[in-house]
Amino acid sequence: MLGILPRPLRDYIERRVQRDPHGTVGLVVRVLSEYAPTYWKRYAIAFAFSAVNAGATALMAYVLSHVVNQTYAYRNLTVVAALCGVILIVMAARGGAMYGQAIVLSRISNAITASNQRRIFEKLVRESLGFFADRHSSEFVGQIAYAASAAGSVLSLLVTSIGRDSLTVLCLLGVMAWQDPLIAVFAVMAMPITALVVRDVVCRIRNVAGSQYAANIAIMESVQEMVRGMRTIKAFNLEDGMERRVREQTLAGNKAADHFANLSNRSMPLMEALGGVAVAVITFYSGYRVISGQMMYGEAVSFIAAFMLAYRPIKSLGAFNITLNQNLASLGFFYGLIDSPPTEPDDEDKPVLTVNHGRIEFRCVDFCYQPDLPVLRDMSFVAEPGKVTALVGPSGGGKSTVFSLILRLYDVNAGKIVVDGQDIAAVSHRSLRQHIGYVGQDLFLFRGTIGENIGFGKPDANHREIVAAATAAHAHDFIMSFPDGYNTTVGEHGHKLSTGQRQRVSIARAFLKSAPLILLDEPTASLDSESERHVQDAFDLLCRNRTTMVIAHRLQTIMHADRIHFVEQGAIVESGTHQELLRRGRRYAAYYRLQFEEELERHRTLAQPLVRSL
Repeated sequence: MLGILPRPLRDYIERRVQRDPHGTVGLVVRVLSEYAPTYWKRYAIAFAFSAVNAGATALMAYVLSHVVNQTYAYRNLTVVAALCGVILIVMAARGGAMYGQAIVLSRISNAITASNQRRIFEKLVRESLGFFADRHSSEFVGQIAYAASAAGSVLSLLVTSIGRDSLTVLCLLGVMAWQDPLIAVFAVMAMPITALVVRDVVCRIRNVAGSQYAANIAIMESVQEMVRGMRTIKAFNLEDGMERRVREQTLAGNKAADHFANLSNRSMPLMEALGGVAVAVITFYSGYRVISGQMMYGEAVSFIAAFMLAYRPIKSLGAFNITLNQNLASLGFFYGLIDSPPTEPDDEDKPVLTVNHGRIEFRCVDFCYQPDLPVLRDMSFVAEPGKVTALVGPSGGGKSTVFSLILRLYDVNAGKIVVDGQDIAAVSHRSLRQHIGYVGQDLFLFRGTIGENIGFGKPDANHREIVAAATAAHAHDFIMSFPDGYNTTVGEHGHKLSTGQRQRVSIARAFLKSAPLILLDEPTASLDSESERHVQDAFDLLCRNRTTMVIAHRLQTIMHADRIHFVEQGAIVESGTHQELLRRGRRYAAYYRLQFEEELERHRTLAQPLVRSL
């Protein structure tokens, strides 16, 4: 794109871009390079509308001189009527051009915004979990809502400033020069003066705009947390604290907005004063020339009208840098996200995983989320094909991390995870996850219907397959108890369903996927006895003839597992069947006795009111 520019200008721009890629010149050049080749035809149409607009505005000022002369000097009503017809046509053309330019630019901007929103989503959905660990979701919502539209706004601003405003000023200057070249030179001098007035503001405007953007994101964060955590807020009477936090954030946003308003409008009094001086001088000079007989009434009125019409676009050009840098602040956030190195690179060129038997093996695996804070230490075990392998132990021992590593949500720091002899780090993420049916403890459901949520297990599944999966998961009966059946909406995060119902929908999704490897993370946590029975029956059917790994705190759910590994402080401290581990009398046996005593005490407590009543 820069190749069309003169060599000295091109070299200057390239040096500026290399010195500061995220500076004003760097960002503008990047936006033009990315979008101009795609939309240049539409922008050319917008420029054409700008030319019509500018020409019509200048023609209005020019025709005005003839209207005044024909009215007051020659008193020719026929010519005046004809000129009024010309004015009507010119104004209609100007209005049509303004409408056409606005529509074309809006459609281009909307297309660019939609494209950038897709780019942001595609960037985020390909990132690893570690990418999101230190970020709040409101940051990404803000990117979608605000930053995605910044590129279109910058381009529209360039077209309106360089196209409409510049052409309008040039055409009107042509009219003024036609009437009086000397005073036209004086009018031109106002343009660089207005640019100098706002020069000191431009340096600070992006920082202030960035602060305003961050304040808006903070408010959005609080609103999201309020909606998602409403039960906790109500339960702990946190309304006052949340209101106080939002009050502080809105005050910070208000302060940043006030600062921005102060900076962006600081030049207004001086610019208006300069405009007043220019109008006064030009009016006096034109009056002098009319009185002295050097200029007719019409030319004087036309000259003053041309200058008055040029004053608004001149002010806009003077404030161009302020508006541009305000938009570049948001654009900087957008490119900061898009340019960040991927945390889960595309690996579709890697070999695909082939699962024949489904043997999962951990070989001396080490892992940590943060340096010097190991989560797994030299972990080695095997999950045999077609069998159930359980991981039990105290919270924080690393059990859920094992599942995250199998899914390659994170990569191991040392050692290997092997499936049927294939290192999962050497195969593509997509092929690995295609062979895994995962039911997590968070029971996440997407916004939509029950049928749609089950269908995520197999995107091309028909309704009959979805019903079969739900029936196998013991979910069909409760689904059909709803008036809309499988078309029942689940609400945000599935909160319109009970925990047991969400669990069975998740199991149905895994059934539909029909993967050879099954990962069940706390499958019956927080369920009542009846729901637990339904869920356990569904799991028994799901796990049949599949390699299954289960994480459980409630040991009664995994007592019949083929192999149980007791995980503590990131290592497997003992392994065996339920009976073998009990006979050894070590950590598993102590853990089991503790749960058994707690369960016995709970039943005893529940039975005391009944005993007293008897």
